[in-house]
Amino acid sequence: MLNEYKNKINESADFIKSKIDFTPEYALILGSGLGELADEVENKVSLSYSEIPNFKTSTAPSHAGKMVLGQLGGKNVLVMQGRLHLYEGYSAQDIAFPVRVMNSLGVKNLIVTCAAGGINRNFTAGSLMLINDHLNFTGANALIGPNDNEMGPRFPVMFDSYSPKLRKLAKKIALENKISLNEGTYFAIAGPAFYTRAELRMVTQLGGDAIGMSVVQEVITAIHSGMTVLGIANITDMALPDVEHHATEQEVIDVAKKTGPVFKTLLKSILQEME
Repeated sequence: MLNEYKNKINESADFIKSKIDFTPEYALILGSGLGELADEVENKVSLSYSEIPNFKTSTAPSHAGKMVLGQLGGKNVLVMQGRLHLYEGYSAQDIAFPVRVMNSLGVKNLIVTCAAGGINRNFTAGSLMLINDHLNFTGANALIGPNDNEMGPRFPVMFDSYSPKLRKLAKKIALENKISLNEGTYFAIAGPAFYTRAELRMVTQLGGDAIGMSVVQEVITAIHSGMTVLGIANITDMALPDVEHHATEQEVIDVAKKTGPVFKTLLKSILQEME
């Protein structure tokens, strides 16, 4: 089973390598409404997920389902326009697969982004949150099953999964560019239903600052693979239990797109200064 999985990773990586003449050491996964950053990649090669052997199709709204490779912020990058989610019916291992392929291609640094609902009352819709930790309430873990020590340790340590060094850099750049950047814990759920009022009260009590339906499987896999990770959430709505209105799917996407220019400035500046 593991050999079959590794063969699929290698097959996907070999296909991508055949389309480019550089090693992408930096990767970005762009969440809901944030995919436009990929338009700024220079000398780009764009591949639909359906073209890449063994890749699954992204069905989530506003997820283009494309891999864009080229240069951004002076770095050789691999950019995923859209991701896979548990709520689409995919397994945690399916979600992890693109990260395994990134690792096989030579990616050392991964930036994960997402749209998220704000839980911390100091946040506002349209702001950004630097992820400093996460709570995995998805009921899944991409590492369940047999482990291959060549791919990573049986029990990876998840302390400081979101690189303190990169978080410090992100805060410095945000300050220089006068960008408001909150910091907090990402609370991950499987979805697709938004949480109830009672469930949102629980999230607050457990220490979640923002809630979303992605990120954690990718981060767990990246840490297992030895990558350095930075996470940024776009707070597209305030998911508070005592408000009359909860944002709709379209409202979430609209706010994410509106925040796009600030988000792009921050990400490109971070890339420029990453080692």
